[in-house]
Amino acid sequence: MHKDTISACLLKEALRGFTRPGLDAGALLDSLGFPGVPLDEPGQRVPVELYSVVWLRLAATYDDEFFAMDPRPLRLGSFNFLCRTGINQPTVEQALIHTLNFLGLMLGNFKGRLARSRSLAEIVLQEGTQPPQRPFAYFTYWMIVHGLACWLAGRRIPLLAVELRCQEPGYVDDYRVMFSDNLRFGQASTRVIFAAEALDLPVRRSKDELRCFLSHAPANILVRYRDANSLASQVKNALRALPAIDWPTSDALAQSLCMSPSTLRRRLAAEGVQYQAIKDSLREEQATRWLADPAISYADIAERLGFADVSSFYKAFRKWTGTNPGHYRQLILGDD
Repeated sequence: MHKDTISACLLKEALRGFTRPGLDAGALLDSLGFPGVPLDEPGQRVPVELYSVVWLRLAATYDDEFFAMDPRPLRLGSFNFLCRTGINQPTVEQALIHTLNFLGLMLGNFKGRLARSRSLAEIVLQEGTQPPQRPFAYFTYWMIVHGLACWLAGRRIPLLAVELRCQEPGYVDDYRVMFSDNLRFGQASTRVIFAAEALDLPVRRSKDELRCFLSHAPANILVRYRDANSLASQVKNALRALPAIDWPTSDALAQSLCMSPSTLRRRLAAEGVQYQAIKDSLREEQATRWLADPAISYADIAERLGFADVSSFYKAFRKWTGTNPGHYRQLILGDD
């Protein structure tokens, strides 16, 4: 697996709404000027730039930036309009409301509602009793909403949880990298949850930054795939195999990897991470997953994560997420 690639399954999903008898995904790609792209080999990946150009060409050909996944097409220029009007909003909250209202007006099945719940915020799709959408439709919607919000904020807005009414597809690794390790399928509603403090971030994007952003869109809001062979990924996999209380010190970890502690620090730094940050991200990942299970007590979670007591766990969770475990559990379980 390589950086700046995306699963070929997602490219096939992007083409699916435009195929018809006599024009399968491969033939459609040929007609768009991309002959010979391998789509059916197991584990096949394609460059993000290719996916981006195919998206643009599909939108220009069929006047639909949402891959024909809604009864109403998302007309060509819609994302451009959202970006140009988004930079005029004072805060991320107002920009999100504007984005959700626009997409709710343009699309028939995607009407999002933003709500605060103390230190948390959620965006919920108002779907009623209609059947769940395709997984790819949900993820395209969240990619537009979340990707634009992150750019307007000038930083990534971490998603604590992504819940979806659809069943889990066979290809979710890219989705986890793009959004959150805490993906939950087959849920009662489709929503994303994040720290409410992100809503108060100011929008400070200039017209020059807008032109640069649009010149590279949509590639710049697509996943940059996490290299499974990177040292950080190897460390994460090693830690996931152990209870948190048994996680090694950095010196012991270096020894197990047959390198010196200084080499471990240097190589992780070259990948933009530190060992403590890796441990914190895994603890947060596990905590958000366990908090969604009412049968697991706060004391159990604190013990599983290697904290001395519940108070230490609470303090760490607030540092990671901007909220406390109680607020998160109430919102995720619908007991607000």
